[in-house]
Amino acid sequence: MELLIELFIAFFQIGLFTIGGGVASLPLIERIIVSQHQWLSFEQFSHLVVISEMTPGPIAVNASTFVGNQMTGLLGGLIATIGVIVTSFIIVIVFAKVYYKYRDLQAVNSVLNGLRPVIVGLVAYATFGIMMSALFNVQSLNFEAFNINGVKIVLLALYVYLLRKYKLSPILIITISGIAGYIFL
Repeated sequence: MELLIELFIAFFQIGLFTIGGGVASLPLIERIIVSQHQWLSFEQFSHLVVISEMTPGPIAVNASTFVGNQMTGLLGGLIATIGVIVTSFIIVIVFAKVYYKYRDLQAVNSVLNGLRPVIVGLVAYATFGIMMSALFNVQSLNFEAFNINGVKIVLLALYVYLLRKYKLSPILIITISGIAGYIFL
């Protein structure tokens, strides 16, 4: 029962303090799940991110369901998911009411414009951390021990090229990368 309460509180915090949603929430999710509670290792966390990005739905919801289920089964997944969703539900209702009431004020637009670079920074930080783990097996943003894997770097460059040049479906790229990982890694 105590672990269920911890799961609810942890994911309630993630839902409450995640600004920007999606990938921007990854640094906070990592800090709470990996560093603070040690429910997952950094490698498991990077796998969680891959799984969460491949499945439909918001990453925080997918992460909460995954971690809760890993820790205590179906009930843990449900409790953690409720924890992360309830805060978003309340915040969106409050923000929607405030936004529609004050959307024409310059101050509101200035605040929203000021938040954009922060969100981009959070997304970049999370993306960089996952990239470092995936390509160089670096478990944190400590660059002391690079384990460079040329195959992963070539595959990354190929996927970016295929996505940008030929606008291939992300589903096709995911399928190709899974097959390539099986063959080469």
